[in-house]
This record gives sequence, C-alpha cells and structure tokens, in this order.
Amino acid sequence: MDIETIRLIVAALAISIGTIAPAISIGLIGSKGIESIGRNPEAASKIQTGMILSIAFAEAIAIYVLVVTLIILFVA
Repeated sequence: MDIETIRLIVAALAISIGTIAPAISIGLIGSKGIESIGRNPEAASKIQTGMILSIAFAEAIAIYVLVVTLIILFVA
C-alpha cells in the first residue's frame, strides 16, 4: 500500500468513528434530558440549559474530528 491509500483509510476511519460517538452521546443526552424533565417539570429550565451545553460540547468533538481528518487528507 502506498502512503495515499493509507491516508484515505485513516481519514475514513477517523471520520466514521469520530462522528458515531458524538451522535450516540447526543442521543443519550437528549433522551435523559427529556426523561428528567418528565420526572421533574419544575426544573425544566435548569435541565434544558445543561442539556444544550452538553450537546454543544459533544458536537464540538465531531467538529474537531472533521478538522483532524481534513488535516490528514490535505497536509502533505
């Protein structure tokens, strides 16, 4: 295998694993947040704030993975 093929394989693995993990975590955060709001509706604003922050941090990880993958692909 040449170096270009290895770079493509590594980039494909990085973007696939790096987007699956945040997607699963965002789903878990959302489901637990909605469950918590259902159990205690009075605390909905506090739960929602924490939930949105957690989702933003999980999404940031996916963006970091995208940046690293682009570096792998386009930096010689």
